[in-house]
Amino acid sequence: MASDDEFQALFDRFKAMLAPYAERMHVSADAPGFYGVDMAPESERTPATWFARTRLGKRYVSYYLMPIYVQPSLGDDLSPALQKRRQGKSCFNLTRVDEALLSELEALTARGYEATSGDVGWGAARRAERAEVQAR
Repeated sequence: MASDDEFQALFDRFKAMLAPYAERMHVSADAPGFYGVDMAPESERTPATWFARTRLGKRYVSYYLMPIYVQPSLGDDLSPALQKRRQGKSCFNLTRVDEALLSELEALTARGYEATSGDVGWGAARRAERAEVQAR
């Protein structure tokens, strides 16, 4: 099992990956072991405005990327190695710094930002579109 130092290094890398987006959007959580970026200011936040978060856990470090939840096609070309680390629709759990996986997550995060353009209404609009298609 990875050491606390290894987990902290991974958490710090995830947080650094989100730093450029924090400058363009809004930091929604910044506490020991938990960091998040949101597309909306606090007064306008809903689950549809979440962009990304990282959480330092006991057994792994999680990286949540909400654009892939709302627009699953963003993850169509995930490598088998990253897909193996995927838990559910938008969460990736890692236990160590793996440069290849981190590079891939960084590129996926950039694609997620490009898809959303930091648009507060993006998540709600995509969910409405999906609900409409599913209702047919």
